[in-house]
Amino acid sequence: MQKLVQGIHHFQRNIFSSQRELFERLADGQNPDALFITCSDSRINPNLITQTEPGELFIVRNAGNIVPPYSSLGCGEAAAIEFAVVGLGVKDIIICGHSLCGAMKGLLDPQSLDGLPLMTEWLKHAESTRWVIREKYEDLDREAKLNVTIQENVLRQLENLRTHPSVAAGISSGTLKLHGWVYKIETGDVFAFDPDAEQFSPIAEVKAPPARVLSAHTM
Repeated sequence: MQKLVQGIHHFQRNIFSSQRELFERLADGQNPDALFITCSDSRINPNLITQTEPGELFIVRNAGNIVPPYSSLGCGEAAAIEFAVVGLGVKDIIICGHSLCGAMKGLLDPQSLDGLPLMTEWLKHAESTRWVIREKYEDLDREAKLNVTIQENVLRQLENLRTHPSVAAGISSGTLKLHGWVYKIETGDVFAFDPDAEQFSPIAEVKAPPARVLSAHTM
């Protein structure tokens, strides 16, 4: 905790003062470029990865970068998505998974989640991912299976995202684009899903994606 407190003082003395104009401008409102949905994993820093400043990304984080399908009961993720699309007018939504994801490890090995009933329940939103892996990739070794699970989960969550009315309307009108990314912690590489190649490719090589997303291949 002391490290966090020291960090606050450093921010106030050195960072805020040197960027006062930016923060004063942000006090008037936000106009983010994109909604960035990613994992709660402490090793993931969306602003660092994308080199964006405060105010440029609207960020939603949870275990496994999961988007529950739309429901009239609502949830925190649904409210944030609706606000980003309707209230803030974002033009792009990125779902970004990552290598070595503990949530995806738990999805593949439910017994490892003993004593974590809420996590077990949460991962039911990724049940379609588990089924895809079981049907298509069961013969892979442990590491390869985890990698493809991470990728497939990004694609399955994009499908869930499409069930949200604000997202469906934005895609239909051509004002909103969806993107699937995977960040590799150990190398810093970011892979984006390329619908033409039907696989994740280094992001510099990926064309602007159309609305539809197909299937994953291992990196």
